[in-house]
Amino acid sequence: MTAYLIRRLFAAMMLLLVVSAVTFAIFFLVPRLGGQSIDELAVQYVGKDANPDSVAAVKKNLGLDQPLIVQYYDFIKAIFVGAEYKFGPDASKCDAPCFGYSFRSHIEVWPEITQRIPVTLSLAVGAAVLWVISGVTIGVVSALKRGSFIDRLAMAVALLGVSLPIFFTGLLGLALFTSQWPIWESVDYIPITEDPGEWFWNLIIPWCSLAFLYSALYARLTRAGMLETMGEDYIRTARAKGLRESKVVVKHGLRAALTPIVTIFGMDFGLLVGGAIITEQVFSLQGMGAYAVQAVKDSDLPIVMGVTLVAAFFIVFCNLIVDLLYAAIDPRVRYS
Repeated sequence: MTAYLIRRLFAAMMLLLVVSAVTFAIFFLVPRLGGQSIDELAVQYVGKDANPDSVAAVKKNLGLDQPLIVQYYDFIKAIFVGAEYKFGPDASKCDAPCFGYSFRSHIEVWPEITQRIPVTLSLAVGAAVLWVISGVTIGVVSALKRGSFIDRLAMAVALLGVSLPIFFTGLLGLALFTSQWPIWESVDYIPITEDPGEWFWNLIIPWCSLAFLYSALYARLTRAGMLETMGEDYIRTARAKGLRESKVVVKHGLRAALTPIVTIFGMDFGLLVGGAIITEQVFSLQGMGAYAVQAVKDSDLPIVMGVTLVAAFFIVFCNLIVDLLYAAIDPRVRYS
């Protein structure tokens, strides 16, 4: 397991390095291939009052006049050890991890990201707990009651959940529970460190809207996995030995059926932590997704690159955890 963990960590680091290289190339190499000059890129840092002297100073201070390979090395180096930028006569120290400064606000990107990670993380964790518990439970019950009214009703609701987009269910939830029946005055993010009760209360609607979409998918996947697993020979053997039905279902049936569920959960959760863009836009939550959308609108390359790399880190990390959980969930899995 130790050797496997080392290999997976090395592979994760290499993957993040590749993502950083591709991201850097998209924003600095592709525009040049499309005809954008270095001066046009430097003007974005200078702002509206750009003049030849200020543009030349920015190119020199940020290294934009250097070869792309040197710029990429400086970019990676800044992430690990920080960097120093000069804006006119003043020098500014950007501590590691440094993703540079925003084109628009000239504020460091990393502190802005760290302010928004708790919002997205709160949204993702709460919704994930709801959709896993509800989706897996409904899927198991439907599989055990195959062909019954409960099974048909559950799968009909699951089909509805998969079909309805999050912007529809989110807006419907806001319309019903903040306007029609004003149970919530508004949906505002309150940090959990300030008021845990308000933090929980204000995120119920976003959690339920997001969980409704994902729990429907997980219910269908769990049902399909349980139907296949419960017909295996070892399930009949366990029943023949006189084991309780609950133990047969949970320990022998569900445990084997969870492997694909855990795989998909790692991807879904990693993507959400990287930025639940639509959900944050619907509920006006200032998380990673909303931050990335605004950066794209403003063509703010340092922010887009920073968010992309942070999102990639969460996705790779979640998939690493999933790989390590395989052996605990399914004893048939062995690492060579």
